[in-house]
Amino acid sequence: MTVIVSKEKVHSRFTTKVQRLADQNLLACYQCGKCSAGCPMAAYMDIPPAQMIRLAQLGMEQELLDSEAIWLCVSCMTCNTRCPKGVRIAELIESMRQVKLRARQDHLRVEDVSAEELLAIPPIALIGSMRKLTS
Repeated sequence: MTVIVSKEKVHSRFTTKVQRLADQNLLACYQCGKCSAGCPMAAYMDIPPAQMIRLAQLGMEQELLDSEAIWLCVSCMTCNTRCPKGVRIAELIESMRQVKLRARQDHLRVEDVSAEELLAIPPIALIGSMRKLTS
């Protein structure tokens, strides 16, 4: 896969928004990989945490927002504690989710869930989804 990165992409509105929402500097990450090495969910992610940060640094919004990885992060904060630069990666991943949700591009549409599936969903998940629809 060939990726063309321009100055406009690196300084994109997406990158700025992610940094502002998380109150973090994406460029502080120097890609040591300790976040991915310690992440209990990395094996299940299509993009591990270190690569998510790199894609965000490069302004690759669509690749990130279309990934499953931003939804698989369980916010255990292991990545945060392992980062030698003090980058709060879990907050950056949460800010990526927020960008997608604020554009009303939810990972799960409550309206499309069947009655049988609704019975199996934990109540707090349903309440959280309803909050997203009404905020």
